Amino acid sequence: MARQGNKEAKRVAELREQINRHNHLYHTLDAAEISDAEFDRLFQELKQLEANFPQLKTDDSPTQRVGAEPLKSFSQVTHEMPMLSLDNAFGEDDMRDFDRRVKTRLGVEGPIEYACEPKIDGVAVSLLYEDGRLTLGATRGDGITGENITANVRTIESVPLRLLGKGYPARLEVRGEVYFAKSSFAEMNRQAEKSGDKVFANPRNAAAGTLRQLDPRITARRRLSIFVYSVGVVAGELPGQHSEILEALAGWGLRVNPRLKVAAGVDGCIDYYQGLLADRAGLDYEIDGVVFKVNSMADQQQLGMLTRTPRWAIAHKFPAEEGVTRLNAVEFQVGRTGAITPVARLEPVQLAGVTISNATLHNMDEIARLNLRIGDRV
Repeated sequence: MARQGNKEAKRVAELREQINRHNHLYHTLDAAEISDAEFDRLFQELKQLEANFPQLKTDDSPTQRVGAEPLKSFSQVTHEMPMLSLDNAFGEDDMRDFDRRVKTRLGVEGPIEYACEPKIDGVAVSLLYEDGRLTLGATRGDGITGENITANVRTIESVPLRLLGKGYPARLEVRGEVYFAKSSFAEMNRQAEKSGDKVFANPRNAAAGTLRQLDPRITARRRLSIFVYSVGVVAGELPGQHSEILEALAGWGLRVNPRLKVAAGVDGCIDYYQGLLADRAGLDYEIDGVVFKVNSMADQQQLGMLTRTPRWAIAHKFPAEEGVTRLNAVEFQVGRTGAITPVARLEPVQLAGVTISNATLHNMDEIARLNLRIGDRV
């Protein structure tokens, strides 16, 4: 009997390894090696074995991504290392000022090496792995305290429940951005319209609302994705460059943005920014800028932090998106205090993932200067 149990335990371990590998290939590398039917066959075999031998079921099994009972509320999580905000740059002058400050503090004259990554317009989360197993998922919250959303992040297919390979730290906190792919968001809204359910305004709000569902089964039905971009608390050794750390995370099965690049000096950063801005519309995820980080971890340590922002990183924001639509009407709304606000009713236009159909009118001098009238294109 014991020999039979050992045989089944060995098969369960083999199936989990195969399923985790194929999940990684499909959801992270977009390089599937087997058909959906073959994957389903492996998955169903594992489910059946775990049903027949309940003692072999573990919470990091691929079968346990979906099915947790709804929560009554989220518990709070205090981040061991604060999740900081970033200072913003809005043009080349701001970027050159940032680079100048970095070089002055480091006492160097030559070009600084920066890691460049798209700034995903999603929801920041923290994932904690202990001995390679996902044990905690939390929202950023106010940077100090977030909410425990472990049951929900476990449903995201691109979040490994167990790290791949070897050599990862015994305790590894990974930070990333959960988001809706544009294609998944559009499909979800199509299905919502068909069934008469709520249609979401934009991918970011939809991702935030999905992560805060008390019923993880609802989160599982909405196809969220993640890109990881940094680490927090680490018990173990990591490489000495930020870009190398991300490469290590990718090797352990975590999803890193393929547009990651190392640039030499501020001119290299500006070139990267311009290239990504040109490619923005063709990406299957919303971005609102680029994040630049000093690549050397030793230099990051030397540069240090301000109260809530690091001195070694900056977000170079994209200019506001613009669109053209028609002014259909102007209505006047009376507020509680009796103030009257003119509101423009617009032909709905999609802008930065949001459908805009109304706009308040404040600057009457500018409206008069433009000779703005009903029916005009704005």
